[in-house]
Amino acid sequence: QVQLVESGGGLVQTGDSLRLSCAASGRTFSSYAMGWFRQAPGKEREFVAAITRSGDSTDYADSVKGRFTVSRDNAKNTVYLQMNSLKPEDTAVYYCAAATTWYLIRSELGYAYWGQGTQVTVSS
Repeated sequence: QVQLVESGGGLVQTGDSLRLSCAASGRTFSSYAMGWFRQAPGKEREFVAAITRSGDSTDYADSVKGRFTVSRDNAKNTVYLQMNSLKPEDTAVYYCAAATTWYLIRSELGYAYWGQGTQVTVSS
């Protein structure tokens, strides 16, 4: 069982940066690849970024590639999402999740545990 708690969301302006954190409970954090998803109002939840268990490989949605960076600190049981050059279309609730397989890393089906989400709002 893994419990995930996101933090770091807020209201920012276009071009600003934010860093989201996701703290995990339990001793098995390093056993899971981790992902970030987001859901904008009226839209389906979509994949944003993911990182392998060791942190040696990452994957990004095309819409955030070059602007967002996912990282993790297994000693702190925490995964991060650094978001730069934010745009209004990045406005969404952001969720972190623990993955059971890398092969479905871009699909919600590949994740067993989810956080409650943190709101990110980017004003124009």
